[in-house]
Amino acid sequence: MASAARNRLGSDQARGVDPSPRTTTDTTPLVLMHGLLDTPAVFNGLKRALGGRRQPLLLPALPLRQGRTPILEAAQLLGGHIEAAFGLEEPIDLLGYSMGGVIARCWVQLGGGHRRTRRLISVGSPQQGTLTALPWPGRLFAGIADLKWGSPLLKRLNGEPGSLARIQCHSFYSAIDLVVLPGWGAVLPVGARTMLPVLTHPQLLRDQAAIQPLARELLRP
Repeated sequence: MASAARNRLGSDQARGVDPSPRTTTDTTPLVLMHGLLDTPAVFNGLKRALGGRRQPLLLPALPLRQGRTPILEAAQLLGGHIEAAFGLEEPIDLLGYSMGGVIARCWVQLGGGHRRTRRLISVGSPQQGTLTALPWPGRLFAGIADLKWGSPLLKRLNGEPGSLARIQCHSFYSAIDLVVLPGWGAVLPVGARTMLPVLTHPQLLRDQAAIQPLARELLRP
């Protein structure tokens, strides 16, 4: 028995699943998708706020290559991690931070993820584009170029929002942000919108004034 438990623990850790014991009746898997220059460690503060009350928890680490990986390609990689961890049909909740929110949305809308996603939560994600992406050449930084205002990818996503209507969507953003410009563009075309009382992009996952509302959203029935 002990050997089997150790083997399962090693398997969970290898695929990025937090193996902490479940302490909540809501056993819907939660997937947290990091941003451009981040690792899953960016969610450490949020994990502490959740206190083990959302399990199982998947934190995939994607090779975004400083923005060279196209968003669609990253979305396919995310889908592969989700299927490897939870199969093809189990419903999930999905939170994406910064570029990770656009990756998550892309998988939901264009990768068939809407069929199994219960909640989609966007945190400081340039869902309408960001002016900070404009100087970056698409031939070198395809992923960043996908985040430009009016990019073909964002036009496609915003032009076909129907699949989002069947999902509980919630956008959290900072009015100033400084990474997503303007900050009010960090919202999905449907669902609730909450402006967090922080001034900078990193504070969205570091400041308790932002972490606590995010944790409440993830813990609500």
